[in-house]
Amino acid sequence: MPHLKSELPSLAGFAVFAAFVLAGDSLKPDNLGILPSLVLLAGIFATVMWCAFSVVRHAECLATIFGEPFGTLILTIAVIGIEVALIVAIMLSGDAVPTMARDTMFSVVMIVLNGLVGACLLAGGLRHRNQTYNLQGANAFLSVLVPLAIFALVLPRITHSAPGGELSPLQAGFDVVMSLLLYGVFLAIQTVTHSDIFRQPDAQEGDEHHHGVVVRSMPFHVIGLLGALLPIILLSKKLALYVEFGIEGLGAPLALSGFIVAALVLMPEGLSALQAARDNKLQRAVNICLGSAVATIGLTVPAVLLAGWITGLRIELGLEPADIILLVLTLFVSLLTFGSRTTNYLQGAVHLALFAAYVMMIFDLS
Repeated sequence: MPHLKSELPSLAGFAVFAAFVLAGDSLKPDNLGILPSLVLLAGIFATVMWCAFSVVRHAECLATIFGEPFGTLILTIAVIGIEVALIVAIMLSGDAVPTMARDTMFSVVMIVLNGLVGACLLAGGLRHRNQTYNLQGANAFLSVLVPLAIFALVLPRITHSAPGGELSPLQAGFDVVMSLLLYGVFLAIQTVTHSDIFRQPDAQEGDEHHHGVVVRSMPFHVIGLLGALLPIILLSKKLALYVEFGIEGLGAPLALSGFIVAALVLMPEGLSALQAARDNKLQRAVNICLGSAVATIGLTVPAVLLAGWITGLRIELGLEPADIILLVLTLFVSLLTFGSRTTNYLQGAVHLALFAAYVMMIFDLS
């Protein structure tokens, strides 16, 4: 029974989702009104938070079992994989606009590279003053992230082979092959030939053990991780309905709903990265943050373009000019931040300033 008790968040998440499925249209915000919708919104948010803490617990246990970088890689692949499945499912349902995949990827990249990196560096820097990480590992992430981001989100807007921010058939084929190839090579580097550069350089024997965490078998924690992630993704889609209802009622920009859902999907990784930074394990936080950004583009772009070919839907990946400037500035600052072997809270403050600029632009450009 202790095993079952520890999985109460997952069971609660699935129960809440099942209640929405059984209730059908009766729980739609249009039928409830603003006050009951806000109550349900609070309930869904609390359930998602509970599941997120369960995800972090299982990820910590897997990190203890496998060590770095495998522990964080499992968390990243699980979160991004289900995120990709959610985007493709929306596309196949016919509810997606041409820019949905682009806006989701851009939101994830901005939240991770500015919001999450900034929060980790600020929290870790204030607590430990200076923190160290493996410079080669961070450079490996960025060397893949920069070209993938430019190929997918910038070139389609600049070239004239297709209208607007769409891709020509040649560009789409190139992006699919290049994204999968670069991400595949990166995974080989991270897990097979150079896994040592993704470990904390000053780690001591026994540092991989997480105090206060009961570690069970590997299959138990893998199933537990996926079991806690699935309710988050399923409820995020439901949550979007209530968020959009409130946003429309307040006259806020529609792009805000995508930002909120992306932030919820990334919550498990965010909590895990923040905990690692506070524990002075900055390399683990770097693996989570930069690994999430690389996986978002490396896996989402091929999946979205293939889904577009299957369905015949228009896919627009090219960012607007103002967003391109912010993306390039973010990549440039990231190269500066991870250009030396130590970080402090000033760099965290800079990334959070960029994140604040991104949030401001959601309202200003909509």
